[in-house]
Parts: sequence; C-alpha cells; structure tokens
Amino acid sequence: MRKIERAIISVTDKSGVVEFAKALAGFGVEILSTGGTAKALRQGGVSVKEISEYTGFPEMLDGRVKTLHPKVHGGLLGMRDNPEHVKMMKEHGIRNIDLVVVNLYQFEKTVAKEGVTIEEAIENIDIGGPTMLRSSAKNYRDVTVVVDPADYSVVLKEMKELGGATSIQTRFRLAKKVFALTHQYDGAITRYLSKAEGPK
Repeated sequence: MRKIERAIISVTDKSGVVEFAKALAGFGVEILSTGGTAKALRQGGVSVKEISEYTGFPEMLDGRVKTLHPKVHGGLLGMRDNPEHVKMMKEHGIRNIDLVVVNLYQFEKTVAKEGVTIEEAIENIDIGGPTMLRSSAKNYRDVTVVVDPADYSVVLKEMKELGGATSIQTRFRLAKKVFALTHQYDGAITRYLSKAEGPK
C-alpha cells in the first residue's frame, strides 16, 4: 500500500473541503488545485499549488482547458507497478497523483433555471472534471477518487489507520461511485439536448 503523496482538489460543492484539505496537509500531502477551489483553500489557510504552475501550462480558452494535460492524466493513469509506465513517467517529468477530489459543474441546476439559453447550458458541461474522475477510477488500484464529501471522513480514517494510504476495497468502492455519477451526468446532458432546439 502506497502512501498518498499528491492530490488534486477541484470542487463545485465546497462543503467540508477546507477541513479535508487541512487534514491531508497534516499527512504531508501536496495539494494541487484550480480557480475557485484554490482560492477557497488558500483563504482557509491551506497551502496550494495551482495546476497551471504544476503543468507549466496556463489555464486557457475561458477556463475550458485547465487539467487536460499529460502531467495530470499521466499522473493519474500511470500504473505504479508497471516498469515501462514508471520509466516513461520519469522521462517526461510526470509525478504520481494519488488522490482526486472532484465534483462537477452543476449542469442540472443550470438548465432548471428559467430562460436558460443553450449556450449557457453548453458552457456548464464539465469536461476536465469527468475526465479526471474517469482516469482516476480506471486506475483505482493506485488512485483514490472522491466525488462525495460524505467520503472525506472515510478516506481520512483509513489514512490514519494505514499510514497515509487507503485500502484497495475502498478505492474500488469509490471508483464505482465515479462511474455512477458520470453516467447520471451524461444522462442529464442527453435528456436536456434531446429536448433543446438546435441551431437555426
């Protein structure tokens, strides 16, 4: 069991996230973050490294591209027990990312608003979040992924008991929650678009 050394935290629902991040920092975890989450964590006294500083590449296209980078997804998808993966990651300066804490743009709340335009709806389709979640869940053998603040305490309890690590059983259970969430999220987008009038 490997200790969690590096985490990405990027959440829409910020309930409990500052306390969780502080607890992670107490385990010596390096915290990477973006935008509003990074600001909230700093205001809460948590030391944070911006994703753009980590990747060496700026956020761009009005925030549409933040985390879509090999240093992020290589760090999530690289298999720690595969020598070729380890070698390639080292060659390209890609470090392991062991924990991902993400919840998604609130698409359903956006489209429920009176008079919302299709352009507004489209801009609230999260791309980076589901991509990071799917990468992490696919590699659950090495990566812990959290989509629900209710799981913060579970992760911290295990880290305390297991010397900064989580169990494979917990990682698998959390990975299953990811695919249930992304399925639901894509379903909401599909239902909205199926009723929307397309371009004239």
